Amino acid sequence: MPADDSPASRSAVTARLRAAGCVYAEDEADLLIAAARTPADLASLVDQRAAGQPLEHVLGWAEFCGLRIALDPTVFVPRRRTEFLASQAIALARPGAVIVDLCCGSGALAAAMAAAIDRPEVHAADIDPAAVRCAGRNLAAAGGQVYEGDLYEPLPAALRGRVDILLANVPYVPTGDVGLLPPEARDFEARVALDGGPDGLGVLRRVAAGAPQWLAPGGHLLSEISEHQEAAATGAATGSGLSARVARSRAQGATVLIATRPG
Repeated sequence: MPADDSPASRSAVTARLRAAGCVYAEDEADLLIAAARTPADLASLVDQRAAGQPLEHVLGWAEFCGLRIALDPTVFVPRRRTEFLASQAIALARPGAVIVDLCCGSGALAAAMAAAIDRPEVHAADIDPAAVRCAGRNLAAAGGQVYEGDLYEPLPAALRGRVDILLANVPYVPTGDVGLLPPEARDFEARVALDGGPDGLGVLRRVAAGAPQWLAPGGHLLSEISEHQEAAATGAATGSGLSARVARSRAQGATVLIATRPG
């Protein structure tokens, strides 16, 4: 039985969330009320959100590219700005494309790709066991295979030289800046999903170095970066023998490196 959605209940939940600093308290109240099965369940959900847990972790899902992506506690919450990366990848993909999502987190990018193109072959990998379990649920309908391990290490050798779209939404926050992130990310998401090393590009450099061995001729690597990392990220890609360009969306506040293996 749904929790009480009377005006009095909604008003009380909204007031609690607003007092906790939630900017969109009214919208969040509606989502929590809809998700709760009983008044006690609602009270628990509101307590979690008021304590600072990401709304998506409290609900157990996030919206991404029009999909409802299942989320477990500690798993990286897919950002709306990353929908720009997805749109860039979808524009480059052909029917039957072989897609690999490294540092996949919940598998949101791979799920968006699978929903948008015909007959994809979908693979994903992450070093975090919680993320792997979560991605497995999100990619099951697409027949996606999810592997646990460090970057390319767990991928089947048969994928070498066959990958058309290599998605790598790697952690790119410099280690010294992790403490400056909003508490929702800093305190509730796995650090391995945030910390990109001293300059934020440590993981991306490793991905770029290995990409030529895994990409098909003409295949593309796409990775989200920050605007001030453009030159260094492009250099990492070209230094590995890939051509590189940067796509930007001011509306979404997103910057994406697109690196291509020569055909």
